[in-house]
Amino acid sequence: MKTKVRQLLKEKGDQVWTIAPDASVYDALQLMADKGIGALVVIDDERIVGLLSERDYARKLILQGRSSRDTPVREVMTTRVLIVGPDQTVEDCMALATDKRVRHFPVMDGDRLIGLVSIGDLVKSVIADQEYVIKQLETYISG
Repeated sequence: MKTKVRQLLKEKGDQVWTIAPDASVYDALQLMADKGIGALVVIDDERIVGLLSERDYARKLILQGRSSRDTPVREVMTTRVLIVGPDQTVEDCMALATDKRVRHFPVMDGDRLIGLVSIGDLVKSVIADQEYVIKQLETYISG
């Protein structure tokens, strides 16, 4: 079963939370906490300029003794953002995540941001596909 990113977004939802690069890291963390998410897409002038994750916060702010209230998102965000398309497969995204050591992918359809998938979303999809195949095999074997 070759699940496409488009299908994954349909199941998990396409809500994407964004923040401006000039916002404080504190405001970004508050938004992540309020929404129960681990990353925000950083948008400037309707263009993706970065991604801010809890990992960025821990490594680039806390460990350096900086203040989240005084530090703008642009100073700690990841600027190397890998984009995926809605017609890419979950398997392709998993390979990309493994190869490039990336945990979040904004999903673009042309020049429009239509979703965000995480490594957790990808793993969940792979497990669901495997469970489906196992069920089909059990049904086949038991007649």
